[in-house]
Amino acid sequence: MNQARSRGAVGPDAADLFWKVLSLTLLLLGAAVMLLPFLWMLLSSFKTPVEIIRTPPTFWPENPTLAAFSTVLTRAPFFTWMRNSLVVAVAVTALVLFTSSLTGYIFAKFDFPGKQALFVLVLVTMMVPFQVVMIPTYLIVARLHLLNTLWALIIPSAVSAFGVYLCKQFIEGIPTDLIEAARIDGAGELRIFLTIIIPLIRPTLAALGIFTFMASWNNYLWPLIAINDEHKMTIPLALAYFTTSHHGARWDLVMAATTLMVIPVIIVFLFFQREFIRGLALTGLKG
Repeated sequence: MNQARSRGAVGPDAADLFWKVLSLTLLLLGAAVMLLPFLWMLLSSFKTPVEIIRTPPTFWPENPTLAAFSTVLTRAPFFTWMRNSLVVAVAVTALVLFTSSLTGYIFAKFDFPGKQALFVLVLVTMMVPFQVVMIPTYLIVARLHLLNTLWALIIPSAVSAFGVYLCKQFIEGIPTDLIEAARIDGAGELRIFLTIIIPLIRPTLAALGIFTFMASWNNYLWPLIAINDEHKMTIPLALAYFTTSHHGARWDLVMAATTLMVIPVIIVFLFFQREFIRGLALTGLKG
């Protein structure tokens, strides 16, 4: 009878251990599948032009070389492209965080005529593909004489409907009594926004900032339309540069340039990792 009780006591623990091991195994397999393309890209950047197009392909480079990185960094204005992408991505991210948090605060805590209709209109814009507004955006930018400048990439992306929606949802969870108490103490709206609202939605802003930075960093279609000068190009356009007649579709150069391209994104993610994960968790809870 004691043996039966022992088996009954061990059973749930063994089952729990089995499911934990199974879950961990599945997560590791999923992580391996996600990391495999990045590992392939990294290893391919060290291959020679002949080896990278060999059939059947090789996974590990037979004769690792840094020639592709040397060509990318010395025979093309790669640092100029990197600087352009950083300027555009940082500027767009800062503007989106400011406009989204401020507009979300207004929609969440202020009442004015047409508020709901205007917010619905903002949400509707999320369902409109960029290809639909591409030509009107181009005409507006052309009228402003901003074509072939970095401002043409920054200004049209300064407001994000998704960012407004995300910030509004979280600011609505901030007690209104806290804001009213600050107003009674004599705080102005700008001070309330900067000292109360912003610190409380910092995880949300971190998540939104990473999403915005990645979207701006990887944007290809609009820079392709708005930029013609080689020295005003951004990194995604630079990747196409190495597949044109300039270098005869050198895939080793593409892999090397792509490897260098992902470094700033990884740095931004590592810098905001804690706030980013917290923001995603709160996003799931907020629903």
